[in-house]
Amino acid sequence: MKELVSVIARALVDHPEDVRVEVVEKEHVLVYELHVHPEDVGKVIGKQGRIAKALRTVVTSAAVKVPKRVAVDIIS
Repeated sequence: MKELVSVIARALVDHPEDVRVEVVEKEHVLVYELHVHPEDVGKVIGKQGRIAKALRTVVTSAAVKVPKRVAVDIIS
């Protein structure tokens, strides 16, 4: 899952070398923190958050077999 988020994000940004994904495990939630270059935050979020929403949808769909809820946070 971590690799999926990384691959999608690297395809969207101008600075793919700065893309980093960290997994934070909480009680009932797995949070994938996507760190990108400050100039690329807008590209990952998209107009009105459409790209971010699509990224979250893909990750949620891929995590159907995971017993925990999955979330993606975008951090510059």
